[in-house]
Amino acid sequence: MTQQTIDRIRAFTADRNWEQFHTPENLAKSIAIEAAELLECFQWSGTEYDLEHVKEELADVLVYCRNMLDELGLDEDEIINSKMDKNEAKYPVELAFGSAAKYTEFKRGK
Repeated sequence: MTQQTIDRIRAFTADRNWEQFHTPENLAKSIAIEAAELLECFQWSGTEYDLEHVKEELADVLVYCRNMLDELGLDEDEIINSKMDKNEAKYPVELAFGSAAKYTEFKRGK
């Protein structure tokens, strides 16, 4: 996300004095609600959907995620890279390639 977009989201929130409502709990609820609305776009078909509606709902999820990052003082690159380090350890290429299995189902050698 560019700094210009981040600044626009922050200004939108500040201009409306909505920071007061942006507790971690409220933001987590909002993310879940918007994610459910995104999922609703695919409720009856995974191939026939309104891309504009998908983009709007995905944007809502991302905006609330940005707000939560700000509220908690987190850096998105830092937390994403930390999680990717864990994912790479749990899902090594030689075991996970082409598989949808959960890491607990992998047969690891000695």
